[in-house]
Amino acid sequence: MEVTYGIIIFTVVASVICFNNDELFDRLKFNAFDVKHGNQWYRFFTYGFLHSGWLHLLINMFVLYSFGHLVESLAKARLYFGSEYILYYLLLYIGGLLFSIIPAYGKHKNDVFYNAVGASGAVSAVVLAGIIMFPQGLISFYFIPIEIPAWIFGIIYLLYEFIMVRKAKDNIGHDAHFWGAVYGIILTLVFKPSLGVLFLHYSGILH
Repeated sequence: MEVTYGIIIFTVVASVICFNNDELFDRLKFNAFDVKHGNQWYRFFTYGFLHSGWLHLLINMFVLYSFGHLVESLAKARLYFGSEYILYYLLLYIGGLLFSIIPAYGKHKNDVFYNAVGASGAVSAVVLAGIIMFPQGLISFYFIPIEIPAWIFGIIYLLYEFIMVRKAKDNIGHDAHFWGAVYGIILTLVFKPSLGVLFLHYSGILH
């Protein structure tokens, strides 16, 4: 949990500081226009450590804590990645921040009014990585009194975010959620291709 705790602490501190510092918030948030025309490429990463408010921050950090614990624990136990687990986890999270925002950059690089903040893309990468690593797990929600098999939840999540990318106008970064999730799957399978077979087995596709 060391890496997960470190990311959570850093993100909470950065977010809280920027809650009270609009100038710093504006300098670090993702603005595709400033990235392209101001050569401010650092925004591809700094935006992920800022949040629009307490609820946004708490939701992302709670989900990261829940799934980050699973991913890091399995990796650290050498069940999958051995001594490379820290490299894998950092590539998963930091790469998720970058990969998940690239589609938005492509669409909005000439739009001075487009902004984005939040760790949702990276968190989605961790969530789907956890599901690929442990598809036989069960996921439950406080407001739904049933447990959902992890592999089913993963498929539903991807389909939902894909649909919302195409139609949603709710000011939520569904494209970051979707592409972050895709990145999490790809990176995990690159490190351990056999996990794909495990997922297909538990989903019933492969007997």
